Amino acid sequence: MKTFTKFGVQIPEILLPKNIDLKTWSVIACDQYTQDKEYWAEAAKTAGKNPSTLNLIYPEVYLNESDKDERIAKIQKTMKEYLSDGIFEESEEAIYIERKTEYGRMRKGLVIAIDLEKYEWKPESKAFIRATEATVPERIPPRMKIRNGAALELPHIMLLANDESDALVGGTGKIAKENAPVYEGELMHNSGSITGWKVCGEKAEKNIESALESLMQKGTGKDGNTFLFAVGDGNHSLATAKAVWDEHKKTLSDAEKASSPVRFALVEIVNIYDEGLTFEPIHRVIFNQDADKLIAFVKENLGGEVKEFTSEKEWAESVGDKNVGGARYGFFANGKYRVLETSITDLAIAALQPVLDKFLEANSKDKKNDIDYIHGTEDVVKLGKQPNALSILLPPIAKDSFFQTINGRGPLPRKSFSMGEASEKRFYVEARKLF
Repeated sequence: MKTFTKFGVQIPEILLPKNIDLKTWSVIACDQYTQDKEYWAEAAKTAGKNPSTLNLIYPEVYLNESDKDERIAKIQKTMKEYLSDGIFEESEEAIYIERKTEYGRMRKGLVIAIDLEKYEWKPESKAFIRATEATVPERIPPRMKIRNGAALELPHIMLLANDESDALVGGTGKIAKENAPVYEGELMHNSGSITGWKVCGEKAEKNIESALESLMQKGTGKDGNTFLFAVGDGNHSLATAKAVWDEHKKTLSDAEKASSPVRFALVEIVNIYDEGLTFEPIHRVIFNQDADKLIAFVKENLGGEVKEFTSEKEWAESVGDKNVGGARYGFFANGKYRVLETSITDLAIAALQPVLDKFLEANSKDKKNDIDYIHGTEDVVKLGKQPNALSILLPPIAKDSFFQTINGRGPLPRKSFSMGEASEKRFYVEARKLF
C-alpha cells in the first residue's frame, strides 16, 4: 500500500461489492435519523435479503436498545460472512466520488485512509487532523464495542480540506475520470445518486502528493504546527477509531504498529470550498429567561451595537449580510426584532456559545432544557413567538474563516453547524479490512 507518511495519508486496499446495486447495497450514515425508526425500517425493507451495508453498521437510533450485544455480534459475524462468501472485489486504490443530492447539488470527494497517529480530538490539539466540534468522551466507549474486533470498516467520516485551488479532490478527480466509473447509480429513498472512479497509478499519486504538500505549507503556522484536515462529519466515529487504535497498539511490536490496518481509518476528503457542500448554522432558542437581560449580557461580553428592525425580512437580511466586517446576531422575543452588530471576525457561534453558557450557568434552573438547537430561519422565528422564548438567529458560516477559527480557538461548540441536509450525508459504499 502506498503511504504518504509525511502527511498521514494512505492509499488503502478498498473493497467494493461485485455486481453492485446501490439502491440495496448503500445506506446512509448510521448517525442520521436518530429519532426516526421508521426511516431505518424502510431501509431494511428496501435492502431486503440482498447484501447490504445496512447489515454491517449499527444505526444509532437503536444504540439504547437492550439487544446491543446481540446486534454487535451479528454485525461482526456478517462482516466475516461477506468476506468469506466473496461479496467483495479488492484492489489498492482511493476512490474519487461525485455525489448528486436530491437538492440538485453535486459534491466531490476522495475516499482514502488517514493515519490515526496524525489525529487528535482534544481541544488543545495541534495535530494534522483536528475536530471541528466538541467531542463528548462518554459517547466513545459504546462505539468502541462495535469497532473492536470488526473485520471491516465502512466510512461515514468526512474530512475538510482548506483547498481554494481544489488540487487534491478536484485535481485528482480529473485524472480518475480519464477511466470509466467503477460504480454509479441511484441511492435509496430518493437521496440522489453517486458515481465512483478508481484513483490509482503514478500520475494520480503524484498529484495527491503535490496537493498535500501545498496544503501542508498553507496549513503550517508560525509555531511550526500543521493543520491539514478538519473533521466535518463523523467526529465521534473518528475519535472511536483513535481510541481503539490507542488500545490495540499496546499489543503490537514497533514493526507491527507501522503497518497495522487498525492504525488507519477510511474517510472521505471534501474541499471546504466545494460549491456542492453547504454549511448551515444551527440557531439557538433560549427559554425561561429575561430576553432584555440576556441581550445586554451578550452585548457586554461581545461588544458592538444593538439595532431594532420592524420586519422579519429586514432583520434576517441584516444578520445574513455578507458585506459587513463583523459577525451579526439576531434576537427575536416579545415581538421585537433586534440585531447585535459586532466586529468579531471568527465564526459567530464560537464567540457566542461560551457567553450563553455563562449566562445560563448563573441564571437557569434547568440549563439543559433552557436551550434548544434549531435548523432554519422559519423554525427559529416560530419558536421565538412562544411565551418566555428568545430566538437567536446566527449568520451564515464563513468558509474562509473556518480553519482560522478552529486553529485559533480550538473545536467549535457542539451543534455549531450542519453540512447540508440529512439526506445529503455520506452513504456507505466502500469498505476496508480492519481486524
